[in-house]
This record gives sequence, C-alpha cells and structure tokens, in this order.
Amino acid sequence: MTRVILFNKPFDVLSQFTDKGLEGSTRRTLSDFIDVPKVYPAGRLDRDSEGLMVLTDDGKLQARIADPRHKMAKTYWVQIEGAPDDAALEALRKGVKLKDGLTKPAKVQVIDEPVKLWPRTPPIRVRKSIPDTWISLTIREGRNRQVRRMTAAVGHPTLRLIRAQIGDWRLGGLESGTWRDA
Repeated sequence: MTRVILFNKPFDVLSQFTDKGLEGSTRRTLSDFIDVPKVYPAGRLDRDSEGLMVLTDDGKLQARIADPRHKMAKTYWVQIEGAPDDAALEALRKGVKLKDGLTKPAKVQVIDEPVKLWPRTPPIRVRKSIPDTWISLTIREGRNRQVRRMTAAVGHPTLRLIRAQIGDWRLGGLESGTWRDA
C-alpha cells in the first residue's frame, strides 16, 4: 500500500533528509521533523519558502508529482511588496518573461491574509512606507524560484511564500513543522 505524507515545511528547513552542504552544518532538514523510513519528497521547496510538501514511498507517484511534464497544479500564498494593479495581475495570468523564457499562464487573485497563519521566524521585513498584499498564485510548471522571479518581474518582490496546495492535496490546518498521512 502506498504511503503519502503531507508535511508543512517551516521556513529555513532544507527539503531533503540530509544536509550534504558544509560538514558539521546545523541546517535543519526533513529528518528533524519526519522519522518515517523509506518515504521521499516528491519535489522541492526552497529553504526560504514554507508550506506543503508531499512525501511518498511510491517512486512512480513521486515522479508524477515532481515532474513538470505532468503539469500538476501547485498553489502558493504569496505576500508581496506593494499593491499590484490590474496590469501586474494580468501579466502573471498571461505569462511573464524571465531570463529562461516565458512562463506558462498562471491563475492569480488578490486574497486576504490566510486564516490562522503561523508566525514566521524570523519575521519578514516590514517597511512602513510600502504596503504589502497577499495573492494566491497557481502554476503548472516548476522552474527554480519561479514564483519569486515572477512577482519580481511585475514589480512586486516576494516577502513570504507558502505552498498551500499540490494537485488535490491541501495544507489545510496542518501546523508548521507537523505532518499527517494523506
């Protein structure tokens, strides 16, 4: 029977079980939170991003989730600097030109701050003279740091990035640093 685990990855945690970086490194990894043998992450989430990760013991499922060719939708809650106008939102919807080419169209909408959002440690930088806005952004590809590059390209750098959904799996009320079987 296939095992699927949903994990709410905290900020500053590597999306792997071991740190192959510097010897003696104290960076936190998945092994600091999940003690389940033979499950592996289906895709990555940057160290400075938070939210939903799917782990499984099924290699075919892992590949289907992680491989951009399968175009599995991933939804992010993104706190951005400033208030995007219609032109910025429409650019995200149509596709944004990045150094590695045009992104595929995204679904985007302005949202209220997510309910029961856990505090981030350390907190984001706040500038009194510049407001921030939350958007929901759904993409079907997975370029390196794509969401951050997309929001920056339309003039609204990302302050906080939380993956809320992968396919039909949702973060739900899963607390930061905890996991559950799907």
